[in-house]
Amino acid sequence: MRNTLSALTLAVLALSAGLALAQDPGGPKTREQVRAELMEAIRTGDMPANDETGRMLNEVNPSAYPPKVVAPCKTREQVRAELAEARRTGNIPSTDESGCLLNEINPSAYPPKPVVPCKTREQVRAELDEAKRTGNMPAPDESGCMLRDMYPDLYPKR
Repeated sequence: MRNTLSALTLAVLALSAGLALAQDPGGPKTREQVRAELMEAIRTGDMPANDETGRMLNEVNPSAYPPKVVAPCKTREQVRAELAEARRTGNIPSTDESGCLLNEINPSAYPPKPVVPCKTREQVRAELDEAKRTGNMPAPDESGCMLRDMYPDLYPKR
């Protein structure tokens, strides 16, 4: 019984190790890669602090580590230009409790939104004919099934 349990344990461990390696897209890391990552984490403080908060060392003691690189912010002119465009198009929340944008409440006061080109009548008819042919249409009941699933003999195989 003990050998069977040990063999089973080894098989499970081997399978889980194989899955862990398969999930790493770059393959297993070399010892030098792991060491380099560890040294970088030590240098920047991206290591868990030895407490129960779950914070990193650079969060607990930020003055002991180099500051994190911050993405550049927008300039004042960029923000003002965005605000002016939002006012012009009505993409600003209304002041009431509806949660709608101004251009949704009063669409005639703002320029119309660009219209996405639609399908032609011929394209829609062609799609409908294809759906009828393949049974890719909902059944006329409340089952939620497609016709091809309810009557597989009437439609071509997928």
